Amino acid sequence: MLTRLLTMFTDIILLAVLLMLAVFAISSRQLQIESRVNALKVQAYDIAYLAGVNEANSLETLFGFRASATRQMMERKLRSVYEDYAAYCLVVDRTGRVTGYFSQVIAQHSELASKLDAQDITRTLARLLQGEEVILQSRGQSGPMFTVAVPWQQGGSVVGAVYIQTAAQTIQASYTLIWQRAALAALLAFLVAAAIANYYTRRLVVPLKDMAASAGLMAKGLPAPAAPETGFAELDELAASFNHMSRQIQDTEQNRRAFIANLSHELRSPMTSIQGFVQGLLDKTVKEEDREQTLRIVVEETRRLNNLVSGLLTLSRMEAQEQDIKMAAFNICELIRRVVIMRIQAIEDKGIKVDTAFEQEDMYALGEREQIERVLINLLDNAIRFTPSQGRIVLEVAAADRKTLQITVTDNGMGVSKADAPHIFDRFYKAEQSHSPGEGVGLGLAICRAILERHGQSIRLLDTTDGASFRFTLDRADEKNGRAHAADSAR
Repeated sequence: MLTRLLTMFTDIILLAVLLMLAVFAISSRQLQIESRVNALKVQAYDIAYLAGVNEANSLETLFGFRASATRQMMERKLRSVYEDYAAYCLVVDRTGRVTGYFSQVIAQHSELASKLDAQDITRTLARLLQGEEVILQSRGQSGPMFTVAVPWQQGGSVVGAVYIQTAAQTIQASYTLIWQRAALAALLAFLVAAAIANYYTRRLVVPLKDMAASAGLMAKGLPAPAAPETGFAELDELAASFNHMSRQIQDTEQNRRAFIANLSHELRSPMTSIQGFVQGLLDKTVKEEDREQTLRIVVEETRRLNNLVSGLLTLSRMEAQEQDIKMAAFNICELIRRVVIMRIQAIEDKGIKVDTAFEQEDMYALGEREQIERVLINLLDNAIRFTPSQGRIVLEVAAADRKTLQITVTDNGMGVSKADAPHIFDRFYKAEQSHSPGEGVGLGLAICRAILERHGQSIRLLDTTDGASFRFTLDRADEKNGRAHAADSAR
């Protein structure tokens, strides 16, 4: 992965650098040509000005055998053009006759006199006599040539033209050095960019490889190291999510192992009892007068197993969300009264006083009535189990706000310790003080939470100084619709 990314980034950087270099080369070449042509144009106008200084309107006196200051200036100008621009200059009259040039250059390079094609002079002279400037690029004997021609004016009229010509190679040589420097700069930019890309690619890829390795460990059920922070916001978010997922998986794995251990314990206890008593009956080691009592114990342990399996099935269905919740309005106060009546025998056996505190006599909630009934039964069973004889249980219904009801079940029993409070809704969790044979299997509160979470609600243990108090919420139903639905259900 690292190699592929580095190759991809390197190719992209190289392509970008080459494109930039190509654009720079083309644009710099054009700018250099324009700059050189403009400079030659300025020189041509200077020479044209010197050519027009002669008051006699004839160049013969300027370039004859007689030396003059003007001729010396012209000679210096022509020499300067040749030396600075590697160009030679011709001054022609209206007929195209050459009337001025750098004589020393021509003497040294006689071929220059024939470099400028007579047809080019004739073809461009008509435009020059109209006052136009002409720039030509032609093919000479030694290669491409650039020609700059400007009109030579005297007394307000065009009397001739000045031609300056140079080989294209001289212009190319001027920007060849620029290209070389640009290529060197591009190479350095590419190397720096490639080094930076390599550095950041490693910082990006290495954490991903570490996460992949950690994911492999998690897939095998082994603990995985946390993904470190990289300084990149996106990767840090991914690392935080990955670490959270890792912790969740590890917690789930621990819960799974704890669940198997607890389930094994809860199943072993009644099954061992059943096996022992049945074996005693078969071996006839149980006395005849104890047979009925033994069978009752077997039935009770069988019922305990049945409750355990039923609870596990219910919890599994709630957590797996196998069935959709059928939301309907129902009278929560009436449902609480019904649940109390269902458990009246256990309540009277312990002499517990049950009080109800309803904000209104009839209050309506939204939910699946049978499942909420299961929640109330589990909470009331817990309260009865842990409330001492002659104790007190209070069931309250009140409006948390205009859209929510809160139901509270409170007892004055032994309560829940701070150490047990964070785990009270875990499957099979039972506080040591209440862990005794036949006293439930630790699934009731876990089922309550699963049911309420499917309803989009919550349940929590309240902080109390005496006993235990559980509160859960339900959506509030419109009273008018609730009464109508209750009436339909009664029919």
